[in-house]
Amino acid sequence: MKIILAEKVSPATVAVFKDEPDWKVLTADQVGTRLAEELNDADALIVRSAVKVNADLLEHAQKLRVIGRAGIGVDNIELPAATRKGIAVMNTPGANAVAVAEQTIGMMICLARHLPRANETTKAGKWEKKSLEGTELRGKTLGVIGLGRIGMEVVSRAQAFGMKVVAHDPYISTELARERGVELKTLDDLYPTIDYLSLHLALTPQTRGMINAESLAKMKKGVRIVNCARGELINEAALAEALKSGHIGGAALDVFSPEPPKDSPLLALDNVIATPHIAGSTKEAQEAVGVQIAQQVKEYLARGVIQNAVNVPSVTYEEYVDMHPFIVLAERLGSFLAQAVETEGNLNEIHLRYTGRLAGWKTQLIRNSGVMGVLNASGAEGTNLINANSIADSRGVKIREYTKDKPASGAGDVITITLKSQGSEHTVSGTVLHGRLPRLLNIEGIDVEAPLENDLLYLRNRDVPGVVGRVGSILGEHKINIANFSLGRAENAAHAKAAGNGQASEPALAVAVVQVDSRVPDAVLADLRKIPAMTVARAVHL
Repeated sequence: MKIILAEKVSPATVAVFKDEPDWKVLTADQVGTRLAEELNDADALIVRSAVKVNADLLEHAQKLRVIGRAGIGVDNIELPAATRKGIAVMNTPGANAVAVAEQTIGMMICLARHLPRANETTKAGKWEKKSLEGTELRGKTLGVIGLGRIGMEVVSRAQAFGMKVVAHDPYISTELARERGVELKTLDDLYPTIDYLSLHLALTPQTRGMINAESLAKMKKGVRIVNCARGELINEAALAEALKSGHIGGAALDVFSPEPPKDSPLLALDNVIATPHIAGSTKEAQEAVGVQIAQQVKEYLARGVIQNAVNVPSVTYEEYVDMHPFIVLAERLGSFLAQAVETEGNLNEIHLRYTGRLAGWKTQLIRNSGVMGVLNASGAEGTNLINANSIADSRGVKIREYTKDKPASGAGDVITITLKSQGSEHTVSGTVLHGRLPRLLNIEGIDVEAPLENDLLYLRNRDVPGVVGRVGSILGEHKINIANFSLGRAENAAHAKAAGNGQASEPALAVAVVQVDSRVPDAVLADLRKIPAMTVARAVHL
């Protein structure tokens, strides 16, 4: 075996391969500028972020079986080109979880004990003991939003300090949360109860700006906020105002929007601690990602064990070509459903049903794609085709699959996804048109055919006159162009005309899926919800 380490790595990374006497390992210094030449007979390539692994470079790779990325992002690797050549691509999600969790706790301690100001004033020759009196973490309540790898690491460390932990994450089971000693709450129930808030979730259309004037107002006076996740999760202007007023006691921020911050109102405030996106930047974390990817590559080459793969190495390229449109369909159905509905209680199960030809296929990739769509829409960062099932399992979410040879309707090959929680069940179905176009067929038992791409509005309303016109007017007033407007309504005998008097009973339920040419701002959604007959108005981005 020949392994190329194309970028600088620690000696511990190289040492992973030393137990294999017949394996040849070339470091970045040995390869120099001859990477393309050396790839000709290489079995594995390990990179960080600098080397661009594109289709042209891969043309030189005649034997390459695996590309390892020491880190989570794979933007520097052309995944379709690797897939076409049957090359597995792996990354190392979660390798820096401990580093981020430790900085999160460190920032909380700094806020509690005024350590940055204490350092500054003492070095300036002052001795301000009285004004620097702090508080303890013990006995305080920490609210954690997002219980992925990092969030769970924060939980265990906060509990060691004697803190009570409450959390919000609709995509983790209540059983797992209970096992970890965490009480799950809705955001509205969480905000008024906490002394500290820590964010650990990915940036999605739903999480962007989630900490804003409205949510800040729901928090009790003096709460302290820590953000080591994404700067875009917080409306910086709203946070600055809340800090100036004293409603928010302090904030510790490792991330900003944009980065580096330009003219941020937060940087001028004494009750703000700011660091330059370094939560994951520790010597140990950087070494950990190198060692982890080396171990993954070694396991794959020696035993065929695939870990943290981000492409599709388990099917032939021909199978992948046939399957790809349905992989896309499943992801978009899952993402659409997760964004369009609100579950009552935490998600417990994801069901997938395949009809037509799909019933005879190997459905693992389609299944994982659907689960990936659901979890990524919820902010479960790093979920991909290979690890979706294991991430769901780690969150206590059960995945169930069913097949049915003969379709119930005219569409031949149909995927149906159902989300089940303690108090609700939501279902969506779709198919592929013309061999490539993902199409919605049914949501919540109501037939409505619509494209599954770009930006959509999902609307539910009582089926009364004037709703469609009012929706169009509101979108027009906000300069949002409609590309497609699909309608459907419940077919239910209960909504038929009342017997004997010729008058209609309670209006039927209607739904609309509106494809628009741009994202729909919150202000537009608020206007749509003011329509008297409207019950649901949600934006979906695919």
